[in-house]
Amino acid sequence: MTKSVSAEQLSTLFEKSGIRRPIDDLKRLQKMLENADLTFTAWDNDKLVGIARSVTDFSYCCYLSDLAVDQDYQKKGIGKELVRRTKDYIGDEVTLVLVSAPAAMEYYPILGFEKLDNAFAIKKKR
Repeated sequence: MTKSVSAEQLSTLFEKSGIRRPIDDLKRLQKMLENADLTFTAWDNDKLVGIARSVTDFSYCCYLSDLAVDQDYQKKGIGKELVRRTKDYIGDEVTLVLVSAPAAMEYYPILGFEKLDNAFAIKKKR
Protein backbone atom coordinates (compact mmCIF):
# COMPACT_ATOMS: atom_id res chain seq x y z
CA MET A 1 0.00 0.00 0.00
CA THR A 2 2.82 2.37 0.71
CA LYS A 3 6.58 2.75 0.65
CA SER A 4 8.34 2.08 3.92
CA VAL A 5 8.51 5.14 6.16
CA SER A 6 11.24 5.71 8.75
CA ALA A 7 10.71 7.42 12.07
CA GLU A 8 13.04 10.17 10.88
CA GLN A 9 10.95 10.78 7.76
CA LEU A 10 7.77 10.84 9.84
CA SER A 11 9.31 13.29 12.30
CA THR A 12 10.32 15.62 9.48
CA LEU A 13 6.86 15.42 7.90
CA PHE A 14 5.12 16.14 11.19
CA GLU A 15 7.38 19.13 11.76
CA LYS A 16 6.81 20.47 8.22
CA SER A 17 3.07 19.88 8.36
CA GLY A 18 2.51 21.73 11.61
CA ILE A 19 0.82 18.71 13.23
CA ARG A 20 1.62 18.36 16.92
CA ARG A 21 3.27 15.01 17.55
CA PRO A 22 6.30 13.83 19.60
CA ILE A 23 8.76 14.65 16.80
CA ASP A 24 11.83 14.28 19.03
CA ASP A 25 10.86 10.80 20.25
CA LEU A 26 11.92 8.60 17.33
CA LYS A 27 11.32 5.40 19.28
CA ARG A 28 7.70 6.41 19.87
CA LEU A 29 7.24 7.44 16.24
CA GLN A 30 8.60 4.06 15.14
CA LYS A 31 6.04 2.32 17.35
CA MET A 32 3.33 4.51 15.83
CA LEU A 33 4.37 3.34 12.37
CA GLU A 34 4.70 -0.32 13.32
CA ASN A 35 1.35 -0.55 15.08
CA ALA A 36 -0.80 1.23 12.52
CA ASP A 37 -3.23 -1.05 10.73
CA LEU A 38 -3.47 1.06 7.59
CA THR A 39 -1.06 3.65 6.21
CA PHE A 40 -1.16 5.60 2.96
CA THR A 41 1.58 8.00 1.98
CA ALA A 42 2.33 10.69 -0.59
CA TRP A 43 5.81 11.22 -1.97
CA ASP A 44 7.70 13.74 -4.07
CA ASN A 45 10.43 11.44 -5.37
CA ASP A 46 12.09 10.25 -2.12
CA LYS A 47 10.58 12.97 0.07
CA LEU A 48 7.61 12.01 2.26
CA VAL A 49 5.06 14.81 1.82
CA GLY A 50 1.89 13.26 3.24
CA ILE A 51 0.59 10.46 5.43
CA ALA A 52 -2.73 9.02 6.56
CA ARG A 53 -2.14 6.57 9.42
CA SER A 54 -5.07 4.63 10.88
CA VAL A 55 -5.96 2.05 13.51
CA THR A 56 -8.91 -0.14 12.57
CA ASP A 57 -10.71 -3.46 12.95
CA PHE A 58 -11.60 -3.32 9.21
CA SER A 59 -15.17 -4.18 10.15
CA TYR A 60 -16.85 -1.44 12.16
CA CYS A 61 -14.56 1.47 13.00
CA CYS A 62 -11.39 3.11 11.70
CA TYR A 63 -9.60 5.84 13.66
CA LEU A 64 -7.60 8.13 11.40
CA SER A 65 -4.95 9.04 13.94
CA ASP A 66 -2.68 11.07 11.64
CA LEU A 67 -3.44 13.06 8.53
CA ALA A 68 -0.42 15.22 7.79
CA VAL A 69 0.74 17.03 4.67
CA ASP A 70 3.92 19.10 4.38
CA GLN A 71 2.87 22.78 4.39
CA ASP A 72 4.69 23.32 1.07
CA TYR A 73 2.37 20.71 -0.49
CA GLN A 74 -0.92 21.66 1.14
CA LYS A 75 -3.93 22.84 -0.89
CA LYS A 76 -3.02 20.47 -3.73
CA GLY A 77 -5.51 17.71 -2.88
CA ILE A 78 -3.01 15.41 -1.14
CA GLY A 79 -4.91 15.19 2.15
CA LYS A 80 -8.17 14.67 0.29
CA GLU A 81 -6.62 11.84 -1.74
CA LEU A 82 -5.15 10.16 1.35
CA VAL A 83 -8.57 10.22 3.02
CA ARG A 84 -10.22 8.90 -0.16
CA ARG A 85 -7.79 5.99 -0.34
CA THR A 86 -8.39 5.21 3.32
CA LYS A 87 -12.17 5.28 2.85
CA ASP A 88 -11.99 3.17 -0.30
CA TYR A 89 -9.85 0.57 1.43
CA ILE A 90 -12.01 0.21 4.56
CA GLY A 91 -15.29 0.22 2.61
CA ASP A 92 -18.78 1.55 3.29
CA GLU A 93 -19.52 -0.52 6.41
CA VAL A 94 -16.67 1.03 8.43
CA THR A 95 -17.04 4.42 10.13
CA LEU A 96 -14.00 6.68 9.71
CA VAL A 97 -13.40 8.87 12.78
CA LEU A 98 -10.74 11.36 13.80
CA VAL A 99 -9.91 13.97 16.40
CA SER A 100 -9.24 17.33 14.80
CA ALA A 101 -6.77 19.98 15.81
CA PRO A 102 -8.62 23.26 16.47
CA ALA A 103 -7.02 24.87 13.40
CA ALA A 104 -8.37 22.12 11.12
CA MET A 105 -12.02 22.16 12.22
CA GLU A 106 -13.13 23.85 9.00
CA TYR A 107 -11.13 21.46 6.78
CA TYR A 108 -12.67 18.10 7.63
CA PRO A 109 -16.28 18.90 6.65
CA ILE A 110 -14.93 19.69 3.16
CA LEU A 111 -13.75 16.07 3.01
CA GLY A 112 -17.16 14.74 4.01
CA PHE A 113 -16.62 14.36 7.76
CA GLU A 114 -19.57 15.15 10.01
CA LYS A 115 -18.89 17.06 13.23
CA LEU A 116 -19.97 14.99 16.24
CA ASP A 117 -20.89 16.15 19.72
CA ASN A 118 -21.04 12.72 21.35
CA ALA A 119 -17.41 11.70 21.80
CA PHE A 120 -15.30 11.36 24.91
CA ALA A 121 -11.59 10.96 25.62
CA ILE A 122 -9.22 10.20 28.44
CA LYS A 123 -6.27 12.28 27.32
CA LYS A 124 -2.70 11.08 27.38
CA LYS A 125 -0.30 12.45 29.96
CA ARG A 126 2.18 13.62 27.32
